Amino acid sequence: MENKFSNRTELVNSSETREILKVTERPEVISFAGGLPAPELFPVEALKVACNAVLNEQGAASLQYSTTEGYIPLRQAICQRMGTLGIHPNIENILITSGSQQAIDLTGRLFINEGDTIICESPTYLAAINAFKLYNPKFVEVAMDDDGMIMEELEKKLQENSNTKFIYTIPDFQNPTGRTLKLERRKRMIELANQYDVLIIEDNPYGAIRFAGVELPPVKFFDTENRVIYLSTFSKIFTPGLRLGWICADESFIEKYVAFKQTADLHTDSFAQRITAKYLELYNIEEHINKIKVVYKERCTTMLSCIKEYFPKSINYSTPEGGLFIWVELPEHVDSGELFTKCLENNVAFVPGAPFFPNGTKKNTLRLNYSNMPKEKISEGIKLLGEVLHRELEKETTLI
Repeated sequence: MENKFSNRTELVNSSETREILKVTERPEVISFAGGLPAPELFPVEALKVACNAVLNEQGAASLQYSTTEGYIPLRQAICQRMGTLGIHPNIENILITSGSQQAIDLTGRLFINEGDTIICESPTYLAAINAFKLYNPKFVEVAMDDDGMIMEELEKKLQENSNTKFIYTIPDFQNPTGRTLKLERRKRMIELANQYDVLIIEDNPYGAIRFAGVELPPVKFFDTENRVIYLSTFSKIFTPGLRLGWICADESFIEKYVAFKQTADLHTDSFAQRITAKYLELYNIEEHINKIKVVYKERCTTMLSCIKEYFPKSINYSTPEGGLFIWVELPEHVDSGELFTKCLENNVAFVPGAPFFPNGTKKNTLRLNYSNMPKEKISEGIKLLGEVLHRELEKETTLI
């Protein structure tokens, strides 16, 4: 049969991270690859109570079709959470999505014309690259340092690209680097967006998982012209399997998002929304988040300590104050894709860094996840990874 696919299919491949996770499912592999929350921290018993309450109190309604915008009590609870961040939306500013990934996908559908410039951090979230790539934009990367996206570089890129549609940023514990955009740069980003009349897509799945340093307000906190579209999720602070995210934006944006979502799935899972709303009614989610932060801090500290002990001293790495990831920069001649194969032979895995650069600029980087492995496995896995790194770097030195 003749190929019937659209031309658009040539723009999208399977997620590299998802493909790697398939390879690392062998029980003997210590995997630092996925951005997975710790499953032992999921509030299973509390969810049983919430499920029963929903079925007993609103059984038929919870299994029926629902409105596209989302379950009102859940949207109200999200407004309250946003209020603790200094942002005070109404429910008309909130749309519930099927995970924040749907929010990212809808954003691409809503705003990107072919050839539009999208400015992002270098590197940036792989799944956002894949979602936006479908609409064939021009990706312009802005360099980062330990304090996040460099504003002088951002201004230069805005000057050079007059057709910029939006800036895509993950300001808190960025995926993949774990870096956080400092306060002054958040304010400056708003100033530049206002000056050059571009939108900001603030993707914030990790902000609540801060276990060190000083809490910072979202970029949207400084928004003076309603040009920041804020995306977040319950996946990292509650459970990813329920697939619940949200968009917080000006009503004029939400109306368009709603229309596009109706063409995709009509509405987000009614049962999952009501279970989550009931959980938020019956329990204090901040207590649950605090438990997560304690565990992730221990695991992050363990991984950083082991990297310091076992990795070659020529290797640089980030020191996150929250979130799920540590970013590693290898000597320029080292290809982390080739290194991944050698590490997998030694039963340890990570995500090579190249796919996180939309224009494929760097191969000497990798991402490590610390949230999903107990401390003993972290120590064992980082030691194995360090041994492979030492061997490979010594081999390269010998060849030189």
